[in-house]
Amino acid sequence: MHPESSEKKIRRALLSVTDKTGLAEFAHVLADFGVELVSTGGTARTLREAGLVVKDISELTGFPEMLDGRVKTLHPRVHGGLLYIRGNQEHEAAVTAQGIVPIDMVVVNLYAFEKTAAQPGVPFGHLIENIDIGGPSMVRSAAKNFEDVAIVTRVADYPALIEELKVKGGALGRATRWQLARKAFALTAVYDAAIANTLDSIAEAPAPDAPAAPDTTALPSTLRINLPLAQSLRYGENPHQRAALYADGSGLGVAGARQLQGKELSYNNLVDLDACWELAQEFEEPAVAIVKHTNPCGAATGTTVLDAYQKALACDPVSAFGGVIGVNREVDGAAAEEIAKLFVEAIAAPAFSPEARERFEAKKNLRLIEVHAAPVRPVVKQVSGGLLLQDADTGRVTESELKVVTWRPPSPEELRSLLFAWRVCKHVKSNAMVYARDGQTLGMGAGQMSRVDAARFGAMKAVLPLQGCVAASDAFFPFPDGLETVAQAGATAVIQPGGSVKDQDVIAAADQLGVAMVFTGIRHFRH
Repeated sequence: MHPESSEKKIRRALLSVTDKTGLAEFAHVLADFGVELVSTGGTARTLREAGLVVKDISELTGFPEMLDGRVKTLHPRVHGGLLYIRGNQEHEAAVTAQGIVPIDMVVVNLYAFEKTAAQPGVPFGHLIENIDIGGPSMVRSAAKNFEDVAIVTRVADYPALIEELKVKGGALGRATRWQLARKAFALTAVYDAAIANTLDSIAEAPAPDAPAAPDTTALPSTLRINLPLAQSLRYGENPHQRAALYADGSGLGVAGARQLQGKELSYNNLVDLDACWELAQEFEEPAVAIVKHTNPCGAATGTTVLDAYQKALACDPVSAFGGVIGVNREVDGAAAEEIAKLFVEAIAAPAFSPEARERFEAKKNLRLIEVHAAPVRPVVKQVSGGLLLQDADTGRVTESELKVVTWRPPSPEELRSLLFAWRVCKHVKSNAMVYARDGQTLGMGAGQMSRVDAARFGAMKAVLPLQGCVAASDAFFPFPDGLETVAQAGATAVIQPGGSVKDQDVIAAADQLGVAMVFTGIRHFRH
């Protein structure tokens, strides 16, 4: 059994990093405590340029770096120096017989495989060369032997380690070495998953100089999810549930957003913010979405953010109280002045002007979230015993793709409103019905078990006049009664996917009522 130990003096450190941020400062501190520095290639060059004395890895192993750098640390004198248990007589005898010296610290970060893989058209051979072999091997060896070896894999850890080294005279405590080991194994897990996921997406290995193009027609044969903890949350949907946020570290999307002010974000805040942010991103013109319990209670486009907000709020000002707001433009002072009149939990936008920040400062609990769009990725949902994976719903229809099925086509004004309502409808829980006019939602029936009830509920919730509006249905009308309900509410035009066995009956009802109707050929269920 390994003897219990507390602090371990660092006498020899091996440094081999891709990201050289802060490296010289950290290495100078090690050198000040008499630590022998061993390094490789470009890292050794950087350290020497910083005025440090460095031993090349080849001096330690007795072998030169070879095969274009593929082999440099893969050697028993490296891994033996990392893995042998100090104080174990058999281990001590073995390393002494082989001339192996202890390595007490490894400072490593890995080839930037994910960054390389993200480059459009990256040659397959270049991608393969950016699979780090020696780095992960050293990380795992050092982390396994954390009782004796410190493994440093994150630049962000340098300052705290420097402080501890200074306090403890060049030593690190067992608790620190354990935390470093945990981070190290998490790093290799994420790194290996990134490689496996990338290669899994390339069905046939291309020539080395050909692009490493992924097969976008197939879902992965194995689903690997490795995301680090980004934030612990007070609780989940309800106070008795634990919760945390895990993020990919890109700094994009709601998970990577920067909170500018306000209380800590809750689980429900994050879910609602994601819903309103995604809805606002549907539009090119200024747009505002107000969401409550993941469903929009108002959405609108306008000439300005203020204009869009006022139109969105008018849809359902009662439900908007205590909701969250998503905006696809910078929130300016005029919009902030108006929004500040309403109690809202959080606002997500790409930016907030200085005037807006100043206006919102008085509302200390209001969370302002600066969000930047994230790449579209597949959607994961849990079911008991497994996970479901699907493509994100990026489906859109243009005017030219619509099929007019009634004798009366929609007017240009109706057509613009139909396309707006259709984009909003995609973000409403099924069964969904959206009443809208001129870039403004008027009423929404969300999450109903019956499409007729969705139509009735949306009309019942409306506080603005519905006469002359349009209606969007996220799926087909199974019977004419749903269509008749929206017509009775005041809708003069309807957009829906089509595809029901009763389509002809629904079309006939629309013709009889003088309602223009178009089919999209695409459905937008949201469960």
